[in-house]
Amino acid sequence: MKNRLFMLLCLLLFAGYSMANEKVIRISTDRVSLIYKVAPNGRLYQVYLGKQLTQDSDIAYLPEMGEAYLTHGMEDYYEPAIRMLHNDGNPSLLLKYVSHETKQTAPDVRETVIRLRDENYPVEVNLFFIAYAKQDIIKTYTEIKHAEKKPVTLYNYASSLLHLSADHYFLTEFSGDWAHEVNMTELPLAYGKKLLDTKLGSRADMFCSPFFLLSLDRKAEENNGDVLFGTISWTGNFRFTFEVDHLNKLRILSGINPYASEYALQPNEVFRTPEFVFTYSAEGKGLATRNFHRWARNYDLKDGNKPRMTLLNNWEATYFDFDENKLVTIMDEAVKLGVDMFLLDDGWFGNKYPRSSDRQGLGDWDVTKDKLPNGVGKLVEEAQKRNIKFGIWIEPEMVNPKSELYEKHKDWVIHLSNRDEYYFRNQLVLDLSNPKVQDYVFSIVDNLMTRYPGIAYFKWDCNSPITNIYSPYLKDKQSHLYVDHVRGVYNVFKRVNEKYPNLPMMLCSGGGGRSDFEALKYFTEFWPSDNTDPVERIFIQWGFSHFFPVKSMAAHVTSWGKQPLKFRTDVAMMCKLGFDIRVNEMTEEEQTFCHDAVKNFKRLNDVVLEGDMYRLVSPYEKEHAAMAYVNEKKDHAVLFAFDIYPRYAEQNQPVKMQGLDPQANYKVEEINLMPGTSSRLRGNGQVYSGEFLMTVGLPVFSSRSTTSHILEITRR
Repeated sequence: MKNRLFMLLCLLLFAGYSMANEKVIRISTDRVSLIYKVAPNGRLYQVYLGKQLTQDSDIAYLPEMGEAYLTHGMEDYYEPAIRMLHNDGNPSLLLKYVSHETKQTAPDVRETVIRLRDENYPVEVNLFFIAYAKQDIIKTYTEIKHAEKKPVTLYNYASSLLHLSADHYFLTEFSGDWAHEVNMTELPLAYGKKLLDTKLGSRADMFCSPFFLLSLDRKAEENNGDVLFGTISWTGNFRFTFEVDHLNKLRILSGINPYASEYALQPNEVFRTPEFVFTYSAEGKGLATRNFHRWARNYDLKDGNKPRMTLLNNWEATYFDFDENKLVTIMDEAVKLGVDMFLLDDGWFGNKYPRSSDRQGLGDWDVTKDKLPNGVGKLVEEAQKRNIKFGIWIEPEMVNPKSELYEKHKDWVIHLSNRDEYYFRNQLVLDLSNPKVQDYVFSIVDNLMTRYPGIAYFKWDCNSPITNIYSPYLKDKQSHLYVDHVRGVYNVFKRVNEKYPNLPMMLCSGGGGRSDFEALKYFTEFWPSDNTDPVERIFIQWGFSHFFPVKSMAAHVTSWGKQPLKFRTDVAMMCKLGFDIRVNEMTEEEQTFCHDAVKNFKRLNDVVLEGDMYRLVSPYEKEHAAMAYVNEKKDHAVLFAFDIYPRYAEQNQPVKMQGLDPQANYKVEEINLMPGTSSRLRGNGQVYSGEFLMTVGLPVFSSRSTTSHILEITRR
């Protein structure tokens, strides 16, 4: 007994000694802890990531999980966070702790900076961590600099390195193609590497989205289990590396894809990596999603806490075939709908090469005189007469070879001068690493706003990845192109935002080819997909919803698919509602329905666009889907339910709500009904307790294909 007491006392003394002699750096939110220690050898190690640890005394017992920012050329056998070549040809780097500091930058935001340095070379690496307490979000990035006499070469330069330890790891990736975006696939990770990356440049996310979720020990569940959600804030080539080692430990490296991007870093120049943003949830995917949504609305998304405009777009109604009179007629249709804005899409520019198809005119931003003899100004005036806003489409980063811009400034175009050009969608990408090109792209927006200050909205498109990869501007620094091009894009975004801070813009890229939080600092919303078939949109919106608040996702009612108008409209109302359809071709009954739907959407903005989202029934698991939104006070909620292609006479269980007050009573009422029809749902108009709605649920599914219901749930 005495021996055991003596050993316990020794352990406690050793733990106290270790705590006193090892610096501990805690990065915490209300429910998440990321903890580092400085070891006796002076190097920095991650020792914990997960549900918050509240007792400092426990930290002494945490084992080292891995070095915080692993370097190449030393004793580690796996993928490093940084690889560098020094002036003397030495490829090694060994980073030791120098200092750290933490400061409060906002009431619930704390920034920690950890400084590391190599003892043999004048190289410094600073690790930045920004913790958002209430949203349980941690944002991290890295700054690299040196004081060698000549440039050093960076081969790898991760934004983040995280270590995890579990028995099993399950990765969910989001991949697809044009009109088939963000398909969710979950797979187990075993020994070795799994890469998620892109090499497309400007339309970077066309095949692989820059976000993932990782579940520990079991497959990801909506309301249970430990999950990590991560995304990179970079509108270009990215790479996530998931590597399980021989001890079954996992490291996750996130950042710019180093493919063809070796970077010559000048002395005293700071290389700042993109931000990696993540959250850890011990309560499944749903909580992680709500963390991201709240953080984005409060800190990242442009005008995240401001209203959004409903709109009518002319694209699917006219494509390139329109003139001034036809557009004015469609404005009248916008008034009938009751939307806030008319949006003029592609096809309004070019004279030598009029934009009558996607084969010409891109880059020549003068108004086509034959189509619009009175210019854009006339359209702005007509919109204002009708008390609606006017918005316009642009694709300023691209050029058609059949254009005046290409003829005059071929040196502004990314292309290989000694090879035949390869065109994607009949276009090429302007070289945004070139400051003159940045000025030109900025001038497109600036000139339109200067001449027509009544323009209230831009739809900014980007349809082509980078092909023919060579920059006439960069000359002997071609490996800088992928990085400096994106930096040039951001320079333009910043200039537009600084001069026109109140200008809403949609981020579009052939659909969901751009969906990252760095770009969304400058855009109020993005276009998830060119596929507006409502069944497909249920899956697409479901995938994007894991990271992006619904007010950032534009969803339009169109003629894609053969589903009933109500079904199409109800799907679009789950996000930021718009229309892209000929209203005059609808019946009077359909026009009335759409007008009432717009009114309902505006009335429910505080719930749908600002509330917490709960995914209730997954279309990946059943031929049905259900999603709910609950406002902050828990006194108002909206339930969306969809029968997709159910089997004949299948047995359906009630849908259980989430997020309500179990002690409160709520009235349930079906809305968004076609004129002349009444609700067929059992229990419509009844009052239930929140406990009943969340425990027993409501019978909202049927065996009828492509039917939908929207239930408004109001505290009594």
